[in-house]
This record gives sequence, C-alpha cells and structure tokens, in this order.
Amino acid sequence: MNTIAIVGAGAWGTALANAVARAGRDVVLWARDEKTVAAMRRGRVAPRLAGVRIDDKVTPTADLAQTGAADAILLVVPAQALRDAARQLAPHVAASRPVIACAKGIERGTGAFMTEIIAQEIPSAVAGILSGPSFADDVARGLPTAVTLAMPDDAMARDLSARLGSTAFRPYHTDDVRGVEIGGAAKNVLAIASGIVAGRKLGASAAAALTTRGFAELVRFGRAFGARSDTLMGLSGLGDLLLSCSTAQSRNFSFGIALGEGRLASAGKLAEGQFTALALAQKAAGQGVEMPIAQAVCEVVEGRWTVDQAIEALLTRPFRSEGA
Repeated sequence: MNTIAIVGAGAWGTALANAVARAGRDVVLWARDEKTVAAMRRGRVAPRLAGVRIDDKVTPTADLAQTGAADAILLVVPAQALRDAARQLAPHVAASRPVIACAKGIERGTGAFMTEIIAQEIPSAVAGILSGPSFADDVARGLPTAVTLAMPDDAMARDLSARLGSTAFRPYHTDDVRGVEIGGAAKNVLAIASGIVAGRKLGASAAAALTTRGFAELVRFGRAFGARSDTLMGLSGLGDLLLSCSTAQSRNFSFGIALGEGRLASAGKLAEGQFTALALAQKAAGQGVEMPIAQAVCEVVEGRWTVDQAIEALLTRPFRSEGA
C-alpha cells in the first residue's frame, strides 16, 4: 500500500492527505472542481485550511478514475453525501480494495452507518472507518494526533494503520467497526448539547454532568448495536466525546453555542451532528434505547422544541439510579 487516494479535498481530506504524505506514501487527492485542483497544484495551498501548505507528495486531481488505481481509498466527504460519492467511485474500485469512511454520522432516511453505505454501493470493496479525537488544522500542521482505524479484518487494519501512521499521526487498529462508527456519530450530537450548555452559561458543573450522562447514552446505544466496551471507552468513543464537548474548535460544539445564545451558527461550517440527530434518535427508539440528551438535541435542531423547552425537559426527568 504505497499509494493512498483521498476522495474529498475539504479541510479534513486535505489534512489527511498531508498526514499520509508525511508517512512516506504517495497521495492522490480528489476534488470535484477543476479550478480548485489547478489552484492546489499551482500554489500548493489548501483551500479550506488557511496557511497550510499541501505536501509535495500529494497529487491533486479532478479525475475520479485516478483514485481507483490507489492501494487504498479514504472517502472524506460529509456523512450525508457519502452515498453519492461512493456510488460515483464504485466503477473505479478494484475488488477487495480497502475503502475507508472518514465521516462521522448516520444517514438520514435509511439509518445506515457509514460502512453499510460503502458495502451497499461498492460491494466488492473492504469497508472500514477512520475516526477519533482530531481536528483538521492540528493534523494538517503535523501536531500529535491519535485516531482509530476499524476494519472487519484486524490484520488488514493493522497493515493499513502502519502505512498511514507516523510519529505525529497514530492510527490504532481494531475490528470493532460498529463501535468506532457509533462513537463518532453519537458524540457529534452530544457535542451540540454541550455547546448549548456553554452558550446558555449554565456552568462548569452542568457541563461535566452533561458530558458524563451523554457518554452513558453513547454506551447504551453502542451496546445495543454490538459495540465493544473497550472501543466505546477508547479514542473513537470517550476520547472523541471529550474533545468535541470541550472546545469551540469543534464545529458541533460551536453550533450548540450558537443555539444556546439564540443566534445562527457561522455559515459554511458543517456541523454533522445537526443532520445525524434525527437518524440517531430514530435508531435509538427502534432498539428501545433511552437517549434523553440526544433526543432533546433532535427536537431542537428539527425545530420542534426551543432550547428552553429542551433544558426543562431534561431537568424535570424523574430521579433514578445512576447506573440505570
């Protein structure tokens, strides 16, 4: 695996391209717009990462067929756009090629997890997921970051992790695919709730309680879908939740702050949790999993509750055992 293709030249895709290039691999970075590709080739400037230079081992392209010749493909597009991207990519992917989702979410309407979408649209591929506590700007600049790479075949995940990893970018490997993708999807929704707490200035005690009880919801949901406890306690679960619930650098946290302050979120910054909330709540209800915090976020972002109604609903719930 000496050539890695990255489909999607947004902030996260470009950051991963730089990280993989630092690991010594040749990288093909696909962007839809030919003008964007030309600008990246000419100036080596990342269009979505101010001040970040694209590594010389990265080859920008607008030819999707060029990505299919790579030894592994990272699919780095938003969760709700992943199916369309996988469908376009499918004709170019050789059998048994690793195709790794790098989005954190659940598809609205179908309730499909990211690897399920890849399996449906590119059935000959080996679907995996890359997730964990990471910000694009940190990874692009080579700051130390650890994530989790999950594939059904742990040996393949181990090999690909070694190919992608470096001293600054460290992918740990596992075969618990569902656990990794559940952690990433659920934490985005819970980070919105944490942002609302910050935006409403409810205090550090409320923030700690929210994150802790939110993690309990994430664990309940994960176990209902067969996730392992060690995965949920690891980088892609608890680790990513702690990062996303603690800083405005998180788009979902910032989106929640805006909601809490009664204003619109910044345009052009995608908060995946906004679109995952409904799908998460529906899947939880289908399995009989109680997720009051995630449900409250869903009600707010879908416009059925105000922020004050959501806070009241959570604070007036019956008292109960902590382990329940």
